[in-house]
Amino acid sequence: MIWSNVQKAAPSMGEGALGVFAGTGFYDIEHLADGERVTVSTHFGPVQAIEGTWHGRRTVFIARHGFDHAVPPHMINYRANAFAMRQLGVAEILAINVVGGIGLNVGDLVVPEDFMDYTKRRDVTLFDGTTTEGLVHTDMSEPYSQRLRRVLVEAADRVGEQVIDGGVYGCFDGPRFETRTEIRAAQSHGVSVVGMTGVPEVVFSVELGIPYASLCIVSNPAAGLGSEAIAHEHLVEVLADRSPTVIDILDAAASILARPAA
Repeated sequence: MIWSNVQKAAPSMGEGALGVFAGTGFYDIEHLADGERVTVSTHFGPVQAIEGTWHGRRTVFIARHGFDHAVPPHMINYRANAFAMRQLGVAEILAINVVGGIGLNVGDLVVPEDFMDYTKRRDVTLFDGTTTEGLVHTDMSEPYSQRLRRVLVEAADRVGEQVIDGGVYGCFDGPRFETRTEIRAAQSHGVSVVGMTGVPEVVFSVELGIPYASLCIVSNPAAGLGSEAIAHEHLVEVLADRSPTVIDILDAAASILARPAA
């Protein structure tokens, strides 16, 4: 595959592409037409992406772990990924996250409305003094776009699926799974799903002013809440079963978002 180098300005008002972030089990989008793999040069490093069209709208897809799933969650260049979305003219982002569930069933789909950050070693902001913006304090009272969350719920309804509208995403560094004590602590904080990639991805999207929402797939009970040890192969089995539904929901959401604003 030949990769091209691209560097584009942010979109003008009223323009913009759809951005999609995905992780384990999602390395391509079959609905993406005329997909071209590109390498984006950003202030924080290069990013590989697929650029194409979805329901007639330009769409950018980034696989967090790389297209060969070689990058562990704590080593993902989240800042470069966010900047790549902006440089490619992305105006709004839909994300897919694979999660452990607290009080939820395997296979459940969740559209979270808030997050809790338990990470310890990640970059916390795009505005570290090396970019032109300088010091910025960003409001995080609503990190997930309410409009995009409503779109995901509507899209699920269109394809005959139920989603849990709300909940809190708790993010841990990984790549190990959480301990039982960590899950008990998260549960006491109101966390309903836990993962390793949702933060700081959502933070950087908000810092750049790009609306963001996530569709989470519960692949396993969180540590201490299931009858068996958490095993990656079990997660893969669940994803093989549920990923077509997730893509159908994303396809319906892309269709809704491709409609001209009223």
